[in-house]
Formats: sequence, structure tokens, C-alpha cells
Amino acid sequence: MNLLFEEDGAFKTGTILTDNDASLQVETPHGKRLKLKSNHVLMRFAQPSAGELLDRAEAEAEGLDTEFLWEVCSDDEFGFVEFAREYFGHEPSPVESAAVLLRLHAAPIYFHRKGRGRFRKAPTEILQAALIGLEKKRLQAASVERMRDELLANQLPEELKPLVRQLLYKPDRNRLETKALEAACAENGKSPARLLLDCGALASSHELHFDRFLFEYFPTGTAFPAVEEPTEAGELPLADVRAFSIDDAATTEIDDAFSVTPTATGWRVGIHIAAPGLGFGSESGLDNIARQRLSTVYMPGNKITMLPEDIVGRFTLGEGRDCPALSLYLDVSRDLIVTGNESRIERVPVVANLRHHDIEPVFNETTLTEDGPDFPWKAELTLLWELASVLEAGRGKPAANQNMVDYNFSVDWNAVTEDGPGRIEIGRRARGSPLDKLVAELMIAANSTWGKALADAGIPALYRAQTGGKVRMTTAAAPHEGLGVDCYAWSSSPLRRYVDLVNQWQLIAWMQGSEPTFPPKSAELLAAMRDFELTYAAYAEFQRGMERYWCVRWLRQAGHPPVSARVLRESLVRLENIPLIFKVPSMPTLPPGTRVQLAIDSTDLIDVEVRATYLETLAEASGAEPLESEDEQESENLPEPVEAPPPAATA
Repeated sequence: MNLLFEEDGAFKTGTILTDNDASLQVETPHGKRLKLKSNHVLMRFAQPSAGELLDRAEAEAEGLDTEFLWEVCSDDEFGFVEFAREYFGHEPSPVESAAVLLRLHAAPIYFHRKGRGRFRKAPTEILQAALIGLEKKRLQAASVERMRDELLANQLPEELKPLVRQLLYKPDRNRLETKALEAACAENGKSPARLLLDCGALASSHELHFDRFLFEYFPTGTAFPAVEEPTEAGELPLADVRAFSIDDAATTEIDDAFSVTPTATGWRVGIHIAAPGLGFGSESGLDNIARQRLSTVYMPGNKITMLPEDIVGRFTLGEGRDCPALSLYLDVSRDLIVTGNESRIERVPVVANLRHHDIEPVFNETTLTEDGPDFPWKAELTLLWELASVLEAGRGKPAANQNMVDYNFSVDWNAVTEDGPGRIEIGRRARGSPLDKLVAELMIAANSTWGKALADAGIPALYRAQTGGKVRMTTAAAPHEGLGVDCYAWSSSPLRRYVDLVNQWQLIAWMQGSEPTFPPKSAELLAAMRDFELTYAAYAEFQRGMERYWCVRWLRQAGHPPVSARVLRESLVRLENIPLIFKVPSMPTLPPGTRVQLAIDSTDLIDVEVRATYLETLAEASGAEPLESEDEQESENLPEPVEAPPPAATA
């Protein structure tokens, strides 16, 4: 005797070996033996064989119309053998009974299961709702298939166009568009980014990386909302100085300037810092903007400013203007000893914005040693450099990180390459020039002096501290071992860093003798510090990522030429002409600092990767510059990141 039974939701057949009242010993057509409870048996039969029943029943079930079965069955609960008897009009054969069972079981929206082999007809309203849902699913599946086919043909479906950023950076896997994209990627083996780029959803690989950053940190875009105009600073005294700034060619947020005024005992050196804090205060509309952005974002070929451009233009220390400023005056004796200082809120006449590319050819280590040609501001710059050297010696720490090399990225957005808009040029500039030291030391002097003044007055501020090699932000004055100062409060860049703007409000309160904006134990000050640290680190990581991207673009633009590099460790190298680090698995084990020649095999702008092959070890180049340090360099002498005109689309 054979039987039909259900196990784990599937119908199976077998031959009875032993039949007890409560259980049976059964052998399946495949020779497997198992113990079966009697209540799991759906039907016993002698013919056909156990191996034939389900095959014949499935063929028989194909001829049964599900809708007709639903129409002719009663509303009461029924068993499948009972219904087969009514349907066929005679005592059903085992094959006919099994065919009805298979058809009922395969149509759960028509027939609701009420137990093993028992069913009940679905009510009309429930069936209609289920059929509508089934049709909806069918249409959705067809839509997914259509969109997948379009993507595979390198065509962007209309439904995907407004969702490109979400699909790339935060896909919702419940959406049909996401399912279509994933299905297309699974079929052709491409990543979503590569597939969408091939479909023209992105203008270039640059847009992919830039938009990822915007999606996370600027979800509503980079445009500024309308805010109230900053207030006038009031009647401020006009400083009797001739101030000048020192920046690279593209800097627009000019935060600092300097002045040198002879006195009877030596000189009065002025350090003048732009004062947006005089134009708006905490909890204003402009503060809300700065508080949200926390810093200017720099990247090759573009930047996203912390403050609106018209506000920057209003407070930047542009030449030919009398600019509101916080000034720190250092009284310097003829032997370059600082004998005192004074802080003022005033208007400062800025008579020149000096640029690195104009000044460095005539003011450098060689011209200082050999008494180079005369030029405007030579006397002032020479004095400030000599003072900087004394200040540096007093701290016992070098200010200029002289083993570092800065790389200037310049993007010509009017040029178009095979990789999209933008032609990249990367220039090298050795850090540690006299201009670097001059600016660095005066900024360190201002930030440490003002930080100590706030601490002595009991006014909280945001400090940069370093102890035990670990750098951190704190609201209490603490030593910065890397700079060799007792405390260091970022105060010299209020146009581009929120920390400096916060400290400027505290400095204004101290200079005016009023209540500070942020009192001791201020929760708002702590929150601003935490948010700034996280955001500033994220912006810096983004800048490094975009610099790496443009380095890879530079290699592709140059046609993947052979390149020289220096070994950092094991298979890790840094190229000598551009700041690009990657691994070369084929390179033998060589000491760090070894120069090697590499062949660039391939580059990838989606994953921003380089694959290279080791060619040979090179002799040491004469006068070769040392490798840049990979450690964090905590100094105000870090130059402004190079700014280039933005793409025409965002100009």
C-alpha cells in the first residue's frame, strides 16, 4: 500500500513498510526510510506506484481551471477528496484526487487552507482584493524588468532620473527603481556607479564623488538662504598703520594682515584679524548658517564657503579699504624682544594684498642671505621674518615643517578631457619658506596670546591642545606640546572656521568688558566644539579624497607615463611628482625612502585606484627633497588650500 503525505510544506509519496495505529514506517521512491505520524497521511492508494502519483497528478492538474473550481465549490470547509468527488461526479481515482489537491494548494488566494488537505473558499471581497494585489505585483515585476533592460542597454529610465543620488548613496531596496538597478548590476557585473555613469546619469566621475559628499553634508544644496544684513560695527577708531596681507593667488577669505610701525624703542608689530563677529552675533541668521557649515570646504578646483560670498566680501581684509578688525599689537625692542602687547577693536587700513607668487621670487632664503633686490614691503617683511625667527627659537619648536612639500592643485574647468570637464595641473611648493615662517609665527603668537588672555579673564574659549602626542579640542586652556605654547585658541580665521568665530565673540566681549556670548560651562559651546571636530575631520577627509581623485586624473591625462616614487613601507609607495600613495604588489622588499621606477598599468576613477608594476630601483637624486611626513602637523603655517574658479555650472 502507498500513501500521500505532507512534510515541511511539500507533498510526498511513499510505500508503507509498517503500519501502527499512531505511526507508520515509510520508504520513499528514492529509498529513504522515515517514521511518519498517522495524522500526516493525506491519502492511501494502491495504484499507481508511489513514484508515479505526483507526476501524473501534476499533469492532470494542468487541465483544472482555478477560477472554475472556486465558482463551483461550496462556501463551507471541505476536504480535497470530497471536493474531487463532487467535481468529477464519481469516486475519484488517486491521481484525480491528488490533482485537485495540487491545484487547490497552488491557489492560496482562491482557497484558504484550514488544515492538512482541507480548504475553504475565499470570500468574494477578499478574493477581489487579492487579485488586485496580484495584478499590481505583476505590473511591478514587468516595470522592474523593463527598467532593467533599459539599463542594460545603457539607457537611463525616466523613473530613475530624479533618484540618481539616492540610488547611489542611500538606496531604498523597497523601491522598484532600486530593484531594477540591482538586477541590471547582477546581470552585467557592474557596480551601480559604473552602470549609471555608462547610462549618462552622471556628467563625469567627478560628479559621482562630489555629489556623494553633498548628499551627506549638504542635502538641501550649497545655496545660502536669505538672511538679514550684518549690522554696522559702529564708530571704530581708525588705526594709524599700513596693513598688508600675505596669501596665495586665489585666496578670497583674507582673515589676517600685518603692519609694522617704527617706535622710539623699536617697532610696533600689528596682527590684524578680520572681524565678522562685529557684524552679527550668536543665534542670528548668519550664525545659524556658520553653525551648520562649521568650516569652509576646500577641494581642488572649487570650495564651499562657510559664509555667503557677499558677507565674506564685506569683512575680508581687501586692499584699499578700512576694514573692521581685532588687532593684536606686539611691542618689539630693537633686539627683537617682545616687551608687551595690546589688543584693540578698530578699523584697519589695508593697503596691499601680497600674493605668494609675486613675493617669493624676491623674498626667499637666497635673497635674504644675499641681500636681494629692493621691492615694496621688503623692509617690513624682513623685520617680520627676523622677529619670527626669534619667536620660533623662543618656542623651541620649528614652525614651518621644513621637511614638508605642499601641492597646489589647479583645475581649468574650461578644458574638457576624456574623463569629463576639468584639466588638472599639480604644482609643488616646498614648505618652510621665509613667508611661511613669518605667517606661522605671527599666527601662533596671536592665537596663544589671546587664548591666555581669555583664560586669565575666566572667559571660556575653544582651544587646540596636544599632550602625549594626541591632539584634541577643549574648552579649557591646555598646553600644545607640538607648538611649545601654554595654550592655543584658534582665533585667526573667523571667515572660514566656526571655532575662530566663536572665539572672536569671546574676545570682543573681553575687549569691550561685556558679558561673554558663551558663559562658563556653556552647553552650546561644548556642542559647537564636538560638532566642529567631527565636521572638520570629515571635510578634511573629503579634501584628501578629492586630491587623490585629481592625482589619478593627472596620471590619465598624462597618458599613464612611467613614474618615480619613494617607498614608504613594504609595498606602499608615494609618487614624487604628485601626492599619490598606493600599493605595488610586485615590488620587492626595499628600505623606506628608496626611489623606484614604476609602470602605471591601469587607473580607475570610480574606485580611485591605481595599479602599477615595479620596474627598477633608482639612484638617489641629488638634492632630493625628503618625503612628506604622514603625521598630523599642528601649525598655523599650513597655507590656504589652492582655490580655483568653480565649474561653470556652479559659478
